[in-house]
Amino acid sequence: MSHEILIVTERELKSTLHLGRGMNNLVEKAFAALASGNVIMPPIMSMDLPAVNAEVDVKAAFIPGFDHFAIKVSPGFFDNPKLGLPSLNGLMMLLSAKTGMASAVFLDNGYLTDLRTAAAGGVVARHMAPKNVETAGVIGTGVQARLQIIAAHFERPFKKVLVWGRNKDHAEACAKDIAYEIDVEAHAVDSAEQVVKESQLLITTTPSREPLIDADWMHPDLHITAMGSDQEGKNELDPEIVAQADIYVCDRVSQCEKLGELRTALETGNWPTDKTPAELGEIIAGTKPNRTTDASITICDLTGTGAQDTAIANHAFELAHNLDFGTMIKTD
Repeated sequence: MSHEILIVTERELKSTLHLGRGMNNLVEKAFAALASGNVIMPPIMSMDLPAVNAEVDVKAAFIPGFDHFAIKVSPGFFDNPKLGLPSLNGLMMLLSAKTGMASAVFLDNGYLTDLRTAAAGGVVARHMAPKNVETAGVIGTGVQARLQIIAAHFERPFKKVLVWGRNKDHAEACAKDIAYEIDVEAHAVDSAEQVVKESQLLITTTPSREPLIDADWMHPDLHITAMGSDQEGKNELDPEIVAQADIYVCDRVSQCEKLGELRTALETGNWPTDKTPAELGEIIAGTKPNRTTDASITICDLTGTGAQDTAIANHAFELAHNLDFGTMIKTD
């Protein structure tokens, strides 16, 4: 029997899908669905490939009420730049929630993941950052450093951004791009400590395997979105920071226990093993306590969920049909 599958390229997706409050709203719905307890989301299949300086993650989620569910493959091969290739790539497959038949393949090279990851940071800023953010800080200088700041700015329109990275030239380039994209004052600074101490909203976006943020730098009216630790061995925050926080939240507790900042906090005794953190979906739903004053210190630990992938892939599929882009192929 003949069957049609929609093939969509990165170029087509980049011409139609962009960050904005609408994208934040879309990802917010995915987290709210997770809080309902009805989403089927298996553990991340993660492969660390040290022999080739690489890692591969596979994520999926079935959300009741969505016409399709996504399966995403995300390879990171970090020696690729030596070959003139990007480090990160990947694709998403969209399958019918009724028949399981493949409906679409998005050859996005990680673009949809970039958007949904940044939008998750925007959702966190919407619900957990202080109401008044004058200065936002970002640790890291890559794609997510830029996109996270942009997504957060839609929710908390700060006036100033501080950037720190191990490479000062990269940090200055990142600051320049941010200033251009959202028309704010943005500067590269000489220390991570300065970024933390002067910011009310801090985003960490690195693949670091040792803490970059010291507990002694914490101060009232600070929110941290830590999204770099998404695989075993990664760690951006001094684990004592988790213990100091007034509110500590995970995107998915079962993932953060293995991959996020919670893993290190548990291993060092900075989070009690008999206490379960709130999840972002519960904060959105209002079923768990959130920031009650701007003077609080709050943290959200983001490891990335298959629910986000299913949400954005469904959205991309609808857009492709409504705007008539992509290529249909027959399977026979």
